[in-house]
Amino acid sequence: MTEVGVLGELDAPAVRRWCRAGLHQLGRAREEIDALNVYPVPDGDTGTNLFLTLEAASAEVEELFGDHRPDAAAPGLPETIRALAHGALMGARGNSGVILSQLLRGMADQVEAEYRAAVADDTPRASGAVLGSALRRAADEAYEAVARPVEGTMLTVARAAAEGAERASAAAGDITAVVRGAAEAARAALVRTPEQLDVLRRAGVVDAGGRGLCVLFDALVSVVTGERPPRSPHVPVPLRPETDTVLCADTEPAPGFEVIYLLDAPDDAVPALRDRLDRLGDSLVVVGGEGLWNVHVHVDDAGAAVEAGIEAGRPHRIRITHLAVSPAVVGHQHMLAVTGRAIVAVVQGEGLATLFTQAGAHVVEAGPGRAPSTGTLVDAIRATAAREVVLLPNDPDGHAVAAVAAEQAAYAYGIRVQVVPTKAAVQGIAALAVHEPGRRFDQDVVGMTSAAGATRYGALTTATREAWTMAGVCQAGDILGIIDGDIAVIGRDLAATARTVLDRMLAGGGELVTLVTGAHLDPRLADTLLVGARQGRPEVDAVVYDGGQSVYPLLIGVE
Repeated sequence: MTEVGVLGELDAPAVRRWCRAGLHQLGRAREEIDALNVYPVPDGDTGTNLFLTLEAASAEVEELFGDHRPDAAAPGLPETIRALAHGALMGARGNSGVILSQLLRGMADQVEAEYRAAVADDTPRASGAVLGSALRRAADEAYEAVARPVEGTMLTVARAAAEGAERASAAAGDITAVVRGAAEAARAALVRTPEQLDVLRRAGVVDAGGRGLCVLFDALVSVVTGERPPRSPHVPVPLRPETDTVLCADTEPAPGFEVIYLLDAPDDAVPALRDRLDRLGDSLVVVGGEGLWNVHVHVDDAGAAVEAGIEAGRPHRIRITHLAVSPAVVGHQHMLAVTGRAIVAVVQGEGLATLFTQAGAHVVEAGPGRAPSTGTLVDAIRATAAREVVLLPNDPDGHAVAAVAAEQAAYAYGIRVQVVPTKAAVQGIAALAVHEPGRRFDQDVVGMTSAAGATRYGALTTATREAWTMAGVCQAGDILGIIDGDIAVIGRDLAATARTVLDRMLAGGGELVTLVTGAHLDPRLADTLLVGARQGRPEVDAVVYDGGQSVYPLLIGVE
């Protein structure tokens, strides 16, 4: 019995696609969610914490699939859903991230149980019903993990989503209806959060953690239906605030420290730990099981919170954050002895790596299914030993990770980092060409950003399956011509498709053409393209680089 036969549309690749889509959408909404963050502590990091938590979960799923091991067997659903939950548990950040990890664990527990039962009795389960029950268990376990659950938070939104999924499952049973029911119920619950939590009403915002969950449910809808999520995610209109400040005179002072650690401890030691930590502070969440736990609490005595963990078992990965100190101050307390300015660039292919290195950039190599994590970029930023760093992601999907890495480097190490939003390597090349270390940092960033923005980017790749595109329906093996991120041309011949793409890009004007050849491209094609491009356009200059990238036989830039 195949996985799809067991649980309908739920299978391991679907979980993987949800991870990727969720991470992408959280990256887009991260700053908006951070701005909503006023509860339990107005420290403006809920979106970032959710992003980092899901990034850790997604990384474990990607590692399980092992794109770097092409001969490895594809993982099954139980292994994938368990990797998702375990990765989130190990990488959970902040109150919201810890709760998200427990929600994912609850989903994993239920899906895994349904899967094994379906295999045991050889009776397929309706995927819609399975998902509804998984969301219910996730919400229930998240409520149990929080010492003092508060309505009007992401817990409320999670429970509403479960109820919406169950109603849709009872009415139709179709998984499309179930995911839509969950997403719609979550959004409706989010709008009501200011009515349930006074601190939200006074600030005129909805709950930040709940908003993050809505983003993840919207991503799930996109995975199940194939519909592209809106570029600007739906945001409930904020209420009109009654005051200009969230903290009123009658608000109790918040604890001074956030303490988070992983804990190796037997299950029977956790109740006493919960009780002691609950007496020490608030915002207590303890999630996990089977000997591994993630502990989160806000306290005034951070040492006592860690000592409680030592009594229960072995705490590790201990993170203590002073809630009363701004990130800038904390960052300067840990500032490295650095000087000068540096460029960090993410590139694919040996040729491009050499090109960017020769231009003076510190290179972080990426590849198909091997995008650098936030931690990798932070390490690269630190390794420059510079006090000012310009970061070139060179990929639209890498912008969110780059932005988080920039904030983390500033927060923890006092390094000033600016992200130039390059969407392709050719834009990174254009940005590097105008880099001037001698001018002021802000001026240099503006100049590089302007050069990148003035460069149109295109690429050629091969379709791996039948799909709908903006240029029509493509079949496996078709040559796809991409212009500014959208598929604009579908062809059967690489050279002919490349000529069409370049002609369209030059139709809007341009003086410099940059061609970056891939690992397996005949170098004569680039020469042929340039001869054609110059016909009737004597003003066009050109440069060709051997990039060595694997996915795109040809990258094109027009300035």
